[in-house]
Amino acid sequence: MKYMLIKTYGAAAHCDTPIGEWSPEDIVAHIEFQKALGELLSANGELVDAQGLAGPEEARIVSADGRTAPVVTDGPFPETKEFLAGYWIVDVDSPERAVEIAALASAAPGPGGAPIGEYIQVRALMSAPAQE
Repeated sequence: MKYMLIKTYGAAAHCDTPIGEWSPEDIVAHIEFQKALGELLSANGELVDAQGLAGPEEARIVSADGRTAPVVTDGPFPETKEFLAGYWIVDVDSPERAVEIAALASAAPGPGGAPIGEYIQVRALMSAPAQE
């Protein structure tokens, strides 16, 4: 079963300090944790993909009607300090294992090494209906 674990920047249960205000050592520890988690999931054969995403200031909204040129804008975006920061796609044996991995990711270290308690959304990937 494949799941997407969605990491939202700015939403954390135990840390309200923006990463830009962390010490360089804390940022390095956080990134090293993320690398180690990826290596663990790879070694277990569970990691399909994982990526960090650029901030919303680099995002674009595209809409098209299929007849004319697409419309590309840099918004609208909700007035919020939260944004999609990255994701993991995992292929695991059960929903419980996906939740275990999300819990590991949520406890990534923040300032002073304390777990930040990030909110990680766990979503099953859908497949197309079977063709007859």
